[in-house]
Amino acid sequence: MQDNIQIRRLDALDPAAINALSEILIDCVDGGASVSFMHPLTRSRADNFWNGVAPGVAAGERLLLVAQDQDGTILGTVQVVLSQPENQPHRADVAKLLVHRKARRAGLGAALVTAAEHAAALAGKRLLVLDTVTGSPAEQLYKRLGWQVSGVIPDYALWPDGRLCATTVFYKHIGNGTAA
Repeated sequence: MQDNIQIRRLDALDPAAINALSEILIDCVDGGASVSFMHPLTRSRADNFWNGVAPGVAAGERLLLVAQDQDGTILGTVQVVLSQPENQPHRADVAKLLVHRKARRAGLGAALVTAAEHAAALAGKRLLVLDTVTGSPAEQLYKRLGWQVSGVIPDYALWPDGRLCATTVFYKHIGNGTAA
């Protein structure tokens, strides 16, 4: 990873953060990433997504981590969904690992996932789960970082262009956290 990149947690989303995060989300969808949105992703829909995430971030139900360059430009993000059903207080979901195409292949994805694991452990979580497109670079990233494949679900979601794609479900035991 570039030495001038900093991973930090956002505790609130202001308009500038929403703008930057929307730019990354739109770029990922434009690049063909299957991240819950269809192409073309409008600014309004992207902003609505992040505005919907904001209350959970402010309430501490969701951790939002960002990778920023030396100028403070957000280049990537990942979320840890802490709020789970009462019989699952020991686990969290990792969601929306997004890295702008101009910043890929520099270790940001790995740094964001590692930071998410650490933040989840500090929050008392012991098990993380996630899903990603089968055969994607993200799938290879999670495997390299020690995540375990639970299974593959065919025809789980759509690519932004409407084609069906499979998803791989992963889990990882982390830290020695206690039930939250």
